[in-house]
Amino acid sequence: MHLMYFSEQPMSAYPVDEGKEFGATALMFSNRYFDPVEGSRLYQEYLEHYRLAEEVGFDGIMLNEHHNAPFCMQAKCNIFASILAAMTKRVKLVLLGNPLPLADNPVRLAEELSMIDMISKGRLVSGFVRGGGQEQLAAGVNPAYNRERFEEAHELIVRAWTQTGPFRFEGTHYQHRVVNPWAVPLQKPHPRIWIPGVLSKETIIWSARQRYPYIALSTAIDATKKIWELYDSVAAEAGYTAGPENRGYLQRCHVADTEEKAMANARHFMWMQGEFTGLAHPVWSTPSGYFSPSYRKAFVEFAVGRGANPRAATFEDQIRNQQIIAGTPKTVIPKLRRLLEETRPSIVGFWASDGFVSNEDSKKCIRMLGLEVLPAVREIGKELGLLSPFEANAPVSIAHSTPPAPAMA
Repeated sequence: MHLMYFSEQPMSAYPVDEGKEFGATALMFSNRYFDPVEGSRLYQEYLEHYRLAEEVGFDGIMLNEHHNAPFCMQAKCNIFASILAAMTKRVKLVLLGNPLPLADNPVRLAEELSMIDMISKGRLVSGFVRGGGQEQLAAGVNPAYNRERFEEAHELIVRAWTQTGPFRFEGTHYQHRVVNPWAVPLQKPHPRIWIPGVLSKETIIWSARQRYPYIALSTAIDATKKIWELYDSVAAEAGYTAGPENRGYLQRCHVADTEEKAMANARHFMWMQGEFTGLAHPVWSTPSGYFSPSYRKAFVEFAVGRGANPRAATFEDQIRNQQIIAGTPKTVIPKLRRLLEETRPSIVGFWASDGFVSNEDSKKCIRMLGLEVLPAVREIGKELGLLSPFEANAPVSIAHSTPPAPAMA
């Protein structure tokens, strides 16, 4: 199995009551409420958490980015990945990921990722995402072209990584007279690409056709099974049999010395979902053209008061259906076994803390996960035959030091 540590890097250095009074903390909530001195402190804490995660045995560190909302401090996941590339020795750097539709120049993005891969000596896993709805508005990108830009940017990045330059690229959204980056990946043909998502059928289908692992982000077990049914059927149509190495899952899981402490800290996972910093106007988070018509309809009905939030569930419901797991190591391991038995992912991310959980509690959670929970999870994985992509697939090669002969232009 491949077991990752993840933090949303909550930007909790702001007055919560101001956000509640404004009624939204994404996109239009003024950044005048943010305290950069406290933000600097938080960045140092998160770096400390990542170092600790490698020390206690995690296989990877999962990074992402969000914009114009305080639930995430990473405005560019490549910056933290660059720091960690030099600061860590063993863990994979799993970017889930760079929002491609927001990229004005995918070739520059390909170069940045290549630098991270070389600095880390081939430890990069490069995931790509569509980006949140309000982020399209903040970046001035037409949400109706989100998926078109995503797929075209992906094509350009992979070509920049694998095709000898110089060459020309003329797309609908990106035009480059010269593509000839000198920063190219150490891994050949290119770093592994994993795709995270929630329940978007279009993204699941696209990932399966590309043979990219799909990482389900804290979906309920029953919904996760439906994701794999769709993925597996598309994989069969594409001529291959999907297995656990194609499946990933991000599990919100907080561990503490007592059940009571773990449950109290786990309540902070609701912070991103609307009680605190995740509060977002539904029309901003799901602008026209971003989602499929049926999904858009559900959000509009919620916005005008005729329906429930289609992406919200109470804390108690999420504890019940195991979207959130909390407890001591002894009590969380059986719940993780259920997840592994029913959904069979070989890539598992542990989202350990969120919101206002203290630095000491977060570090204790990381230690307990690494030293007490992960060994049991690995044994369960072996029992179930859950080989990670690094074990199940042919390894990505690392480029040799002798430069290839120059290609003719």
